[in-house]
Amino acid sequence: MLTLTFNGHPRQLDNIPAQTTALALLRDRFATCGTKEGCASGDCGACTIAIGTRDDAGHLHYHGANACILPAHQLQGCHVVTVEGLAHGDGLHPVQQAMVDHHGSQCGFCTPGIVMSLFCLDHERRHHGLDSPPDDDTIDAALGGNLCRCTGYRAIRDAARAMHALPSPVSDDTVDIAPAARSTTDGFYRPESRRELITLLSQHPQARLIAGGTDLMLEHTLALKPLPELIDLSSVAELKHIKEEKSGWWIGAGVTYHQLTSLLAEHYPAFHTLLERLGSQQIRHRATLAGNLANASPIGDTPPILLALGARLRINGIRGAREVFIDDFFTGYRRTVLTEGEYLDAIYLPRLRNGEQLLAWKLSKRRDDDISAVMLALRTVIGEDGRLHEVRVACGGMAETSQRARHVEAALEGQVLDDEVLNDACNALAEDFSPIDDVRASRDYRLAGAAGLLARACHRLTSRHDAIPMTLEEV
Repeated sequence: MLTLTFNGHPRQLDNIPAQTTALALLRDRFATCGTKEGCASGDCGACTIAIGTRDDAGHLHYHGANACILPAHQLQGCHVVTVEGLAHGDGLHPVQQAMVDHHGSQCGFCTPGIVMSLFCLDHERRHHGLDSPPDDDTIDAALGGNLCRCTGYRAIRDAARAMHALPSPVSDDTVDIAPAARSTTDGFYRPESRRELITLLSQHPQARLIAGGTDLMLEHTLALKPLPELIDLSSVAELKHIKEEKSGWWIGAGVTYHQLTSLLAEHYPAFHTLLERLGSQQIRHRATLAGNLANASPIGDTPPILLALGARLRINGIRGAREVFIDDFFTGYRRTVLTEGEYLDAIYLPRLRNGEQLLAWKLSKRRDDDISAVMLALRTVIGEDGRLHEVRVACGGMAETSQRARHVEAALEGQVLDDEVLNDACNALAEDFSPIDDVRASRDYRLAGAAGLLARACHRLTSRHDAIPMTLEEV
C-alpha cells in the first residue's frame, strides 16, 4: 500500500505496479491532469511536482522532481503538491498570482512545472525569512530544468522577482499522515537496512536496483520495457551517510547529488562547479553518485572525475563485501564487474593533498541540464621544479566507457608544461581514443573538443589564462 499526503489530504492506494511513475499516478489514479508529460525523460520540466519531507526539527521542506521518471512508490510517506493544490478557494498562491500579473504563461503547457519549481523556491525563501527578491542566478538555478518553448523567460523571471512581495500563502504544512505498513505485493521493495536489502537480493535475483531512477526509468518511459520488480536503495539507512576518514570520504549509494553539495564545494571546487551543470535541480535532488557509476553510461559526468581522483568502490551483496578500484569497475558498454546479487554500496573519494589539483570541464549542446558530448578531468601535483607528477587524465564520451587517457598521462608525467609538451599530449588523445560519430558529436569534434579541454586544463595549471581558447565554455 502507498500512503502519502496529496495536496493536503491523506491518501492510500494499493495495487500499484512497480514501474508506475508518479506522473501516471497523478493523471490516472488521482485524475489531476495539471501536471503534463513533455519529454518522458526528465529534461523539459513540464511534469515538475513538489515533494515535501520533514527535517529533524519537524519543518517541511520541498524539492522539485520530474514526475515522469519518478517511481510512484518513492512517494511513500511524502507530502506531494501539484499545481492543483496551490490555490485556496478564490485566492491564488503568490507564485500563481505573480505569473498572472506578469504574463508569465503563454501556451500554458510548461506553466504548471514552472510554477511548481518557483513554489519550491518561494517556500524555502519564506522558511528562511528572506524577504528580498531572488537574484538572476538564483532564479536561473531554480528554473534550470524547465523549458519554455514559447520563449517566455523574461516574463517568468519578472514573476519570480515579484512573488516574494505577495502575502504568505495558506499552508497545509501541519497536515500529516500515519505511515502505513510496508507492502511488497506490487513488486516494489523498499528495504530499510543493509540486511533487508541483501535478503531481498537473494529472494529476487531478477529485480532491478533503483535509487534516483533518473536513468533506469527511461527504459520504461521511452523504451517501453517492463520493470516488474524493483528494489529501492533510497531508504536503506546504511547507504544514506557520508563518512569522513583521515584520507577521504565514503559516500553511501543512497546519497543524492544535492546532499553532496557542501562537501564538494569545500574540498573539490571543480567537481562542485561541474555538479551545477549535471542535470537540473529536479534531477540532483533525486539522482545519486552511485547510480551514475552503476549504469555505466559512457557519457556520465562523474566517472571521469572519479577516475582522475583514483576513487575506490565498495561492492556488497549476497556473497559478502569487496573493494575495487574504479579503474577496474567498467568492463564494457553499460557493463561493470557487478554480478548477480551484488550492488554498489559506497564510493571513496580520496582527499586532495597539499599542492594537488583537480580540474574538470564538459562540452554539451546546451549549458544547463544537458548530457555531455565530451567530458575531461585532470588531477596532478606540480612540483617545486614546475614538473607534473602523478598525472591522471580521464575522459567521457570518447569510448564505450569512461576511461583514463594513459598515453596523455605519459606525455605529461614529469614534464614542465610548454607548447611542445602540450602539443604532444593533445596528439596522444588519438592514441587513447577512437570516438564514434553520433547525434551529439562527430568523431573529429570529440577529438578536437577533448584537445581543447586538455589545453584549457594545462593553461590553467600554468596560470596562462590569456591563452585559454575562448570558444570553449568553462564549467
